[in-house]
Formats: sequence, structure tokens, C-alpha cells
Amino acid sequence: MAAPRIVNCPQCGKPVEWSPENRYRPFCSERCKMIDLGAWANESYRVPDKTSEQDGDADAGPRG
Repeated sequence: MAAPRIVNCPQCGKPVEWSPENRYRPFCSERCKMIDLGAWANESYRVPDKTSEQDGDADAGPRG
């Protein structure tokens, strides 16, 4: 039988066993899971929108 896989909790960094017995995986606890859920609900996690940066450059046109 293989050794259990150990991962770090994405919230606090604590080592956690990745197994079906860990109902909070990949988190170490319900607390860390709820903190992460709250961050999603508050829209704290965002992906940068690079199209707005490109559009701003294109609208400027040639200078001079």
C-alpha cells in the first residue's frame, strides 16, 4: 500500500493528508475551508483582465 499523499492546506499551509477520510480536503479544517469560501464570496480572488489594458493602448492612436 502506498504512503498517504501529503499536501499543504491552501489557506494556512499546514500539512494535510489527502484521503477520502479528510472531509475538508484540500483544507486542514472546516475553519480554513470557510475562510476560503468567504474570500470567494467577497470576490477577493480575481483574474486580471488584460483586454482592458490592450484596449486602452489601441484607443490612444498615434501621437504627434
